[in-house]
Amino acid sequence: MGKFTLDIGANPISGGIHFRVWAPSATSIEVEVVGAGAPKTHLQQDGEYFQGVVQANAGDRYWYWLDGTLRRPDPASRSQPDGVHGPSQVMNPDFAWSDSHWRGIELEEYLIYELHVGTFTPEGTFDGIISRLEYLCDLGITALQLMPVAQFPGERNWGYDGTFPFAPQNSYGGAEGLKRLVDACHDRGLAVILDVVYNHLGPEGNYLHAFGPYFTGRYRTPWGDAVNFDGPGSDQVRHYFISNELYWITEFHIDALRLDAIHGIYDFSARHILQELSEAVHLQGAELGRRIHVIAESDLNDVRVIKSPESGGYGLDAQWNDDFHHALRTLLTGDRSGYYCDFGSFSDLTKSIREGFVLSGGYSAFRKRRHGSCSAEIPPAQLVVFSQNHDQVGNRMCGERLCNHLSIQQLKLAAATVLFSPYLPLLFMGEEYGELAPFPYFISHSDAELVEGVRQGRLEEFAAFCHQDLPPDPQAESTFISAKLDQEKRHQENHRVIFNFYIELIRLRKECAPLSRLNRADMQVIANEEERVLAIIRRIADDQVICLFNYSDQERVISPPLASGDLRVLLDSAGNYRPGSCLTVFSTRPNTFPTLAPFGVFVYRKE
Repeated sequence: MGKFTLDIGANPISGGIHFRVWAPSATSIEVEVVGAGAPKTHLQQDGEYFQGVVQANAGDRYWYWLDGTLRRPDPASRSQPDGVHGPSQVMNPDFAWSDSHWRGIELEEYLIYELHVGTFTPEGTFDGIISRLEYLCDLGITALQLMPVAQFPGERNWGYDGTFPFAPQNSYGGAEGLKRLVDACHDRGLAVILDVVYNHLGPEGNYLHAFGPYFTGRYRTPWGDAVNFDGPGSDQVRHYFISNELYWITEFHIDALRLDAIHGIYDFSARHILQELSEAVHLQGAELGRRIHVIAESDLNDVRVIKSPESGGYGLDAQWNDDFHHALRTLLTGDRSGYYCDFGSFSDLTKSIREGFVLSGGYSAFRKRRHGSCSAEIPPAQLVVFSQNHDQVGNRMCGERLCNHLSIQQLKLAAATVLFSPYLPLLFMGEEYGELAPFPYFISHSDAELVEGVRQGRLEEFAAFCHQDLPPDPQAESTFISAKLDQEKRHQENHRVIFNFYIELIRLRKECAPLSRLNRADMQVIANEEERVLAIIRRIADDQVICLFNYSDQERVISPPLASGDLRVLLDSAGNYRPGSCLTVFSTRPNTFPTLAPFGVFVYRKE
């Protein structure tokens, strides 16, 4: 593939700025450099593209004029300093990188921390995150996942309403700020995952319609017009989005891309866009000498997403497993509303730990049809699991976190279930110390009609959950401010207890070889459904670690064969057994049997 160079947008070259834009809907394109006092410059037509060199400099702002009458920003704008409705800005892609040594990390080593740039720190910027990197390293995080940063309207948004896929959000610190963050992460051994949205663009500031058929009316997503990946003009649309992913990994040194809601990507062509995206990223990663990964979010439970093309799949590296979350949450909270109605039994969680997907081809009461495929043969490192994430917190009516529903012992149990599973674990910002701030949905649109539409959409979304109250106003600044984290809580009372427990869980996962190795071949899962006790036995050669989980509110006695002989205690969430102490359990002497506290976690190594 060679070194990737973005061939659309505004690119500095010797003698000026080279502009290139796909615009089959226009008969002429002119470039206006804002404040230059010079006449507009006509671009030469080259098939469906228009291109040419203009006397301008990095930092200059510019508009495209379509057919002499319609003024629009650049679809491939690298910067929108005045927001989605302002002119685009020429950016110099060069940066003084200090990460030439960085080659990325293996996917099996990913311990992911998902955060929202605007609420993670008081500053709400990329530079603000840099000031917290040592904290994340001390916690044991290996991969930082940023919710979408593509330019969105206003200054408050989850990021999924972005309309300029190539322009990092101006209020976060723009392109330079993002590059500083990635460079700082690599300096500390942290990989960076960027959440990207290729299923739709936001409703405000989406000016792509004027240029060409970027969207199609043949399909419809819940969030707006579907992207045209398989209709007339789709070759150039595919090029636009593939260029976008290569731009992030090449110009910004991003280590992995998380593709948002791929179930909203529709493509019935012979070679699916997901396969083409994945192949392009992996080829470019090899060219750059770096480990680059593609991770999907999907509610389809379709293993084709992560199977190799030779096996009839799309070749992505991993995908989120919502079933694991649903099985764990419903078991601990009893919540069976909405899509949780398909979960709630102890066997659901057991199956998720053993196989991955719970809905693997059987009937889904929520969908009123069969759903999913079996993931039992999928390597565990290809599935990402969690007890919380931005969706599962933020898509609740008030955005309340799991700590609003569970006791400290239950929170510890949920964390251990995730971190001692054989899958890739993901933490959502603040969960590691029991953050109390909610994460509600928030926006800052300028169109009053659109704002009202979003409000009504939120009301309709919760109809299936039978809520009586109203969700927070997504447009109100107070809703956004309520989501700001207070990381100093980790030093206070119960928050400190939770925080220290997370640190110990992560340390054990990393340092204990049977727990760090992600495979099922050396794993045994034993379930006692009546007592709601689960044992996960992990082995490497003669090294055997047993993790015991009690999902009941009753104390449980652990009898042989699960506990017998000499046991070296690694962890006891209730504090009844000191880590490092040795228990000798005789199968004929019940008084030596250890006990598992209500909602307790007990981990030991067989001596």
